[in-house]
Amino acid sequence: MTDAAGSGPGAGLRDEAVEPEVVDSEKVYAGRVWDVRSDTVRYGDGEIVRQYVDHPGAAAVVAIDDEDRVVLIQQYRHPVRLREWEIPAGLLDVAGEPPEDSVVRELAEEVDLVARRWQPLLKMHTSPGGSDEVLHIFLARGLEAAPAAFDREDEEADIRVERVALADVVDGIIEGRFGNAILIAGVMAAAEVLRREAAAER
Repeated sequence: MTDAAGSGPGAGLRDEAVEPEVVDSEKVYAGRVWDVRSDTVRYGDGEIVRQYVDHPGAAAVVAIDDEDRVVLIQQYRHPVRLREWEIPAGLLDVAGEPPEDSVVRELAEEVDLVARRWQPLLKMHTSPGGSDEVLHIFLARGLEAAPAAFDREDEEADIRVERVALADVVDGIIEGRFGNAILIAGVMAAAEVLRREAAAER
């Protein structure tokens, strides 16, 4: 049982890096956005074979305006056949571009906004059993209109943008109305960060 916030037996737990010997690695499928690899790995007393999505990584942003509203976008996601509500996000597909620069670009490209204040929020593995994707989520505040609007195509061509009260988004997550994992993780983390900031000011 935890005695207080930040104490107790589990307070120091963290993920551990492991570097098993990769005996063989083969690209078995080359896709337009990401590839699929098959690795043979020495693990324990033998070898295991694992296929996974070889992903370039991504960055996303929980953008909150001065009225504590979250900027949400809705767009079509073919694998799940849904127009999902999401937060602005994009692939790390520009060579050498750090996540913090990529996410600034995505905020402008997807919702025509810039932000005065940025801070890292989360770094997460979206599906570690089947993908090596690392997702970086940032919190952005002090929102302003971008200098120029962007042209969008494919699934982004009919993006719907809404600003929704943070508390209402949290309610939607808890009630199961929003299923996008990046939205869920980012908004819940942002809500906790804002709660702690408000508590510290009291």
